[in-house]
Amino acid sequence: MITSLLVANRGEIARRVFRTCRDLGIATVAVHSDPDADAPHTREADTAVRLPGATAADTYLRADLIVRAALDAGADAVHPGYGFLSENAEFARAVLDAGLIWIGPPPAAIAAMGSKTEAKRLMAAAGVPVLGAVENPSPSDYPLLVKAAAGGGGRGMRVVRTPDELAGQLAAARAESAKAFGSDEVFCEPYLPTGRHIEVQLMADTHGTVWAVGERDCSLQRRHQKVIEEAPAPGLAEADRTELYAAATAAARAIGYTGAGTAEFLLGPDGRFWFLEMNTRLQVEHPVTECVTGLDLVALQLRVAEGEALPAEPPPTRGHAIEARLYAEDPAAGWAPQTGTLHALELPSVQVAFAAAPGDTGLRLDSGAEAGSTVGIHYDPMLAKVIAWAPTRAAAARRLATALARARVHGLTTNRELLVAALRHPAFLEGRVHTAFLTEHAAALLPAGPKSDPLRALAAALADAAARRTALPSGWRNLPSQPQSKRYRAPDGTEHEVRYRLGRRGELDTEGHPAATLLSATSEQVVLAVDGLRRSFDVARYGDLVHVDEPAGSTAFTALERFPAPAAHTDPGALLAPMPGIVVRVAAAPGDTVTAGQPLLWLEAMKMEHRVTAPADGVLTELHAAPGRQVELGALLAVVKPAADPAP
Repeated sequence: MITSLLVANRGEIARRVFRTCRDLGIATVAVHSDPDADAPHTREADTAVRLPGATAADTYLRADLIVRAALDAGADAVHPGYGFLSENAEFARAVLDAGLIWIGPPPAAIAAMGSKTEAKRLMAAAGVPVLGAVENPSPSDYPLLVKAAAGGGGRGMRVVRTPDELAGQLAAARAESAKAFGSDEVFCEPYLPTGRHIEVQLMADTHGTVWAVGERDCSLQRRHQKVIEEAPAPGLAEADRTELYAAATAAARAIGYTGAGTAEFLLGPDGRFWFLEMNTRLQVEHPVTECVTGLDLVALQLRVAEGEALPAEPPPTRGHAIEARLYAEDPAAGWAPQTGTLHALELPSVQVAFAAAPGDTGLRLDSGAEAGSTVGIHYDPMLAKVIAWAPTRAAAARRLATALARARVHGLTTNRELLVAALRHPAFLEGRVHTAFLTEHAAALLPAGPKSDPLRALAAALADAAARRTALPSGWRNLPSQPQSKRYRAPDGTEHEVRYRLGRRGELDTEGHPAATLLSATSEQVVLAVDGLRRSFDVARYGDLVHVDEPAGSTAFTALERFPAPAAHTDPGALLAPMPGIVVRVAAAPGDTVTAGQPLLWLEAMKMEHRVTAPADGVLTELHAAPGRQVELGALLAVVKPAADPAP
């Protein structure tokens, strides 16, 4: 029997496992890096053990430190969560060698699936359809997908559309793979731009029972990483579902699998499917399967590890569940991750957190962050997973989109608006999803031009006036006077100058805004009547940052000085860091002639690499970056100046 369990992970997956442990009466142990000393998962555990350092390499990827932490804390079992060491066979062996219970498959099964190339050979031998590797591509083989043999999560993956790109993309994939997974082995396979990513949830015990619990569609991705997942997969024919389940269970039996795992497949437009990989752990998106089956997959993991037998068949699925990953990132800026303080994370319609029960509760929130959390550069930028269940897919999508639109997420730029737009897009609602969905519909999901509502800027100004109010309303005079004035900048760069006069009956004489009447105003809420409609705005201020929320959406404004100081001059050829991060590679030197778009260096932030390219043809005159250097947002990285005109 397990009495005390250490989770060798952080964030929302650690909290998710802790919740089940509390239900089962199992004591919990957390490990934490220095940045996570006050993180929610650290505070929630019965015992917490410090792993000195900040980076994952120094902390959550140190198997020796984690095993020692489990022993020192008196734990008798280790759950790996997902990511970090969860699919590391040597870590699993170290846990078992220390006399601890490993919540996962046998190390041999992990090792068998540890290399994607070896996994495909095993699966082909077991009769599972595989997408063969392309070793010597001919022009007709393109486009190709370069993949890291030892990893996942989108790292070490590159799309190659022409033969000329292959050498450079192979080198980049090898470098990223070596840094992320300790192996530079990569391979190429055919790239199906409109394929669907379908995965089957597996659960197997030590008595020979293997469940195909259900399937999930994880096709909506950015940078080869999942954004929206759902169960069951929309539009999947029952005959195809049966074949997928048979292939997935055959894969599990071929390697003697036990515990929770996932077989991932690529489904082509013609209905054919191919094995991609097997994740020998719990998946990020496991909540959607829990919501449609009523299972607690973590509880099943623990019972299997204790030697219990599964029933002969899993329960049937009921209704539909959709999960959206809320990331601290800016989709309009190439998905650049965002750092800073999360001031608020509130979804008023959420009924349960980390709950395994499905269904009628409707909305579930699994989050590793909360108000006051600091989001840094060292870990994944995911703030939360929001999961909706409903009897039908359309109802689940509507419930989830509405919950996200009405959420209060303050302090960081997120992908919330993109998620809402995707969930409401006609193609999504019709089930026409594939891995290039976000790219194909980018114009609709990330529209160009100003998006901020000037009425929200007016509400921000009125709330500010209410906060400063004493005996008389701000701006009130016996005689007409100059209008009140306030300036704000929206995230899209639009500047709003709010100018208004307030009449005796609340009527607003505004300049550049629709006619409105002020019904009420406090420092936290403004209610306006506009064209006969009542609109209520919630306003929260954090220094110069002002968040305005209403049911239709939200805007985060920056309050500007009324008389701004002269702007500092920036060299037009200066390259500033688009995010805080660590320089991982440099591809040019001062004095080099460069061309527009040429990669000069790569920054790593939040487990992702970001290229910094030359803004124009010219000469690299300055380079202030070296591998290993940590840079802050806006730091000067390099300067590219136009090449001197040739002498006449």
